[in-house]
Amino acid sequence: MDLGELEVFLAVAREGRFSRAAEKLFRTQSAVSQTIRKLEEELGEPLFDRSSREGVLTDAGTVLREYAEKLVNLRTDAREALTELREVQRGKLVIAANEFTALYLLPVLGEFRRLHPMIKITVLRSLGSRIGDQVLRHAAEFGVLSYDPQEPLLSSVVVYSDELAFVVPPTHPLARAGEISIKQLGAETFVAHNVPSPYRDKVIDSFRKYKTPLHMDVELPTLQAIKRFVAMGNGVAFVPHISAESELADGELIRIKVRELDFSRKLRLVYRKKANLSHAAQAFLKVAEAYAREKAGNYRFQRK
Repeated sequence: MDLGELEVFLAVAREGRFSRAAEKLFRTQSAVSQTIRKLEEELGEPLFDRSSREGVLTDAGTVLREYAEKLVNLRTDAREALTELREVQRGKLVIAANEFTALYLLPVLGEFRRLHPMIKITVLRSLGSRIGDQVLRHAAEFGVLSYDPQEPLLSSVVVYSDELAFVVPPTHPLARAGEISIKQLGAETFVAHNVPSPYRDKVIDSFRKYKTPLHMDVELPTLQAIKRFVAMGNGVAFVPHISAESELADGELIRIKVRELDFSRKLRLVYRKKANLSHAAQAFLKVAEAYAREKAGNYRFQRK
């Protein structure tokens, strides 16, 4: 029993005559009759009362009609759902990011939502060291990293260029300095992120290289907490520039250039190299590329 046979059966049930059903289906009456006989043989039940000139359903035919209509309708629903996926009218997009890299996503996701409001978006918060593995395990379709994963099974696109910013409160003695040396930071109290990262290690190595004490006396769990604590006058910090743009613009924090510390980093959008990306994911890549082209500045779209 296949859907083609069920469609013939439903046509006869609706039209009431084999001849009219044949006309609707653009088939011969004998072809329609043969299909019905084959269906009856498969089911082991007569579907139409042959004593009547009309296509009167038997009890078995009445039961089958209900299920046949459900199956045919399900096929129609499936086709429509696939069409909606192709046209990005439904579906989901899952992206893995950490607190820092998620900041890149916000404006791009905003544009994506404007263009594709029916797509469900989930951003999984994860440690940067685990994001590549989450993508490979299909837990997420994309990941956003601040380093090159060097993973042959992943493709990556550079989407943003950021830098580490040294920030102080407006009342700090160095706030008007503009540019300083790392040697001037030996007595400062640093508010640090308590999550290990390659750039935390680079800062520590630089202070060690220039024989300057690094006092990380306060460690906090989020960038937002670090910025607020520094703005309250409780120390200084190194934070990603993208994370402090609004505070710098509002004057809540002051950025100072440290001559020996010029750390830039590229954010990468990563995905499985041999994956068939969903229609939603393909649409997101197009939005990210168009957004970078329009905004320029720190935004990029450079395939590895």
